[in-house]
Amino acid sequence: MFSRLPLNGRALPKGKRSISRKTALCTLLVITATMAAVTFFLPRIPQPQSYHLFADKRGFLGIPNFGDVVSNMPYAIIGTLGLVYLLNLNSKELALRFVDRRERWPYMTIFVGLVLTTFGSSYYHLHPDNARLVWDRMPMTIVFMSVVVALFAERINLRIGLWLLPLLLLVGIGSVVQWYWSEVHGVGDLRFYATVQTFSVLFVMLVLLFPPRYTGGRDLVVVAGFYVLAKILETFDRAIFGWGHIVSGHTLKHLVSAIAGYWILRMLQRRVPVSLISAKAVTNMRADLAIDTAH
Repeated sequence: MFSRLPLNGRALPKGKRSISRKTALCTLLVITATMAAVTFFLPRIPQPQSYHLFADKRGFLGIPNFGDVVSNMPYAIIGTLGLVYLLNLNSKELALRFVDRRERWPYMTIFVGLVLTTFGSSYYHLHPDNARLVWDRMPMTIVFMSVVVALFAERINLRIGLWLLPLLLLVGIGSVVQWYWSEVHGVGDLRFYATVQTFSVLFVMLVLLFPPRYTGGRDLVVVAGFYVLAKILETFDRAIFGWGHIVSGHTLKHLVSAIAGYWILRMLQRRVPVSLISAKAVTNMRADLAIDTAH
C-alpha cells in the first residue's frame, strides 16, 4: 500500500495513480489483437527499390557512402558502454538498479543488438540492396524485441518476460527472414516486419499504463520520441541533404537512434526501485508524526 507514496509521504491524488493492472493488460491485449487483424487484412507491401537510393552518396577515405556508413559507429560505442556497465555492477549497485538481477538480461541483449547494428548497418550502406538490408534489419529487431521484453518483465511479469525473450527474438528475426523470402520469390511483403516495429513503439507507450517498479518512467517517453524523430529524419533524407549538402537525413537518423540507446543506458544508471522511495517516504512520514506527537 506504500507504493503510492511519493518522497514527502503524502498519498498521490487519484488522478495521478496508474490504472489497474487488469485494465492496462486488457488494453494491451486489445491493441495487439487489433494490430494483428489490421496487418492480416492489409494488402501486401513490397520493398520499394527506391529505398536504397540514399541522398548522400559521397565517399571519403576510400569508403563509399561515408556518412551513412560511419554514422553507425555510435551504436557500437553505446552498446559497449552498456554491456560494460551491466557486467561490472557490484552487488550493492546491482540491487539498487534491479529488484531481480535477472531483469538485466534483456538489457544486455539490447546492447548486444546495438553493437551488431553497427556491423550490419555499415555492411548494408557500403552497397545498399535487399540482400544486405537483411543484415541491417536483423540486429535492429533484436533491439526492438529486447526492449519489449525488458519492459514486460519489469512492469507485468518477470517470469513470463524471460520466457518471452527467446520467443520474441525469433519473431523479430523471423519477420526479417519472411520479408526477404517474399522478395526473393517475387511477392515482397513488409507487413510483418512493419508490424513488429510499430508494435515495439506502441508497447513502450502502453507499458506506461502499468504501475512502475522503478523511477524514470518518463525516460521511456524520451526513448520513443527519439525513435519517432529518427523515422522522420529517415523519411526526409533527401530534403535534409538538400539544405546545404552537409549531412543527410539518414545519417542523422543513425545518430538520433543511437541517442535513444544512450537514453536507455542513462535510465538504468539513474533509476532506483519505487519500493525504496516508498520506504524512505514512510520513514519520513513516521518521523514527522513522531515530532508532531512530541509537540
